[in-house]
Amino acid sequence: MARQIREQRSRNPGIPTKALQEELEQKLQISVYWMKAFRAKTQASTDNKGDFHTQFSLLRDYCEELKLQNPGTTIKIEVERSCNPEATTRQFKRIYVCIGALKEGWKECMRDLIGLDGAFMRGPYPGQVLTAVGVDSNNGIYPVAFAVVEAETRDSWTWFLECLGLDLELESHYNFTFISDRQKGLIQAIGNVFPSAEHRYCVKHIHENMKHHWRGKLYKDIFWRCATATTVPGFKATMAQMKRLNVDAYNWLRKIDPQHWSRSHFSGRCKSDMLLNNLCECLNGQIVLAREKPIIGCLDFIRGYLMKRIVLIQKVIDKSKGPLTPAAMDLMKVIEKEANECKVTWNGGVKYQVNAPWSDQHIVDTDQMSCTCRKWELSGLPCKHAYAVNWDMNKFGRKVGKIESWAHRCYWLDTWMEAYSFKVNPVTGTTTWPKSTCPIGLTPPIHHTPVGRPKKKRKRGLYEDEPLSKEGKLSRKIHFGRCTQCGNKGHNARTCKGQPGVTNAGVNNNNQQARSEAGVNLCY
Repeated sequence: MARQIREQRSRNPGIPTKALQEELEQKLQISVYWMKAFRAKTQASTDNKGDFHTQFSLLRDYCEELKLQNPGTTIKIEVERSCNPEATTRQFKRIYVCIGALKEGWKECMRDLIGLDGAFMRGPYPGQVLTAVGVDSNNGIYPVAFAVVEAETRDSWTWFLECLGLDLELESHYNFTFISDRQKGLIQAIGNVFPSAEHRYCVKHIHENMKHHWRGKLYKDIFWRCATATTVPGFKATMAQMKRLNVDAYNWLRKIDPQHWSRSHFSGRCKSDMLLNNLCECLNGQIVLAREKPIIGCLDFIRGYLMKRIVLIQKVIDKSKGPLTPAAMDLMKVIEKEANECKVTWNGGVKYQVNAPWSDQHIVDTDQMSCTCRKWELSGLPCKHAYAVNWDMNKFGRKVGKIESWAHRCYWLDTWMEAYSFKVNPVTGTTTWPKSTCPIGLTPPIHHTPVGRPKKKRKRGLYEDEPLSKEGKLSRKIHFGRCTQCGNKGHNARTCKGQPGVTNAGVNNNNQQARSEAGVNLCY
């Protein structure tokens, strides 16, 4: 029976205990108690995933195998301090991994932007998985490094950034660009390790904090216009609208330096106008199962995902045609439609005046490859004004190449191919791993059992679940329903604890009144 349970667990890891019990009874024609099936399922899970405790003693061997199969890989393990210097074991604290192929491939992407984020580990040894994710030529994610640390603190983020800077050859004075959700200790860590770096804040998280005080479509629209403004005058004009709407909201936004969240104050070094930290969110969504595995299982799951992802992207690259990547070509088609409404005037030199609807007038410099709207500088793709100038130059026989040649090299298909030419190699099984020569063994960190039932779903925002859907219909979350026992809101008769409130006789009248106020018929 144990063998069959292990096979079933490998085929369907998420099978419920009740379903497993019924399947065993049908196959074996015997009666199986629920607790026996539960214990067998737990043992089979341990056999498949590995033991949480014993994998720490094999961690150094796995690291040796990973570095052997993937040359250039950097792995750093840090342990807790011990009062006994002669002890042969140390408690595990944190580990950092940067696979050599990803390190070299990221450098070929030619975009100095990295997103930083953390996600909780699950299991008997809680911790955090820190990730550093870049952007490839197709505006997709390009994971660079990851680490498992004890907690998300300034010390752990500083250690992670120092390791990352050494791997990617980032000097402390380097004008790099990071984007994050303003995690605990991360702002101070970036300021200490990379004082000259540009640090962007995820605009979605800023808006979530803003909604605690000022909600509504009007606040949201003005806020996002401030964030997407590409020029300083445009930003100031939109902020003036916010001030006229609500002075308190205006003062609250002014406390956050616009260089962290508005495109008007961004530099064009990284050739990306990204405002959201979706890079790490995408990666965290793919490694959810890794975070509930033992330490080696977690690291190898992430390595396996990165290996398979390169293969999938390579298949897309082989089918792609054209000078630019598919995502860049789609953006260029949108820009082309907008350029049809532009009118170009040449000054006889290298500058052009471009007029667009709604008093949109800018200057394009073909020598500096720039436009005063700054969209070309921020994204690396020519804006609609540059598009119109390219048409005008071709129309009058001036020397100019195709509009695709005006795009930054990071969007070229050849750059995309070069970045994914570096492959992550597989590793062998446990029995063939080389033995580590380090005399200090590793033991698990301090065991800590979290309070409450382990959570599987992500934490949703405070105002993420709105009572009305996009179509304007009432959702299942109804605010008008009342308990039929006590008449109070917030629960039903099944969970009623006899709270004092409206009498039963008045419940139907209250419910009828609530339905009339809502203007719809609610079905109970």
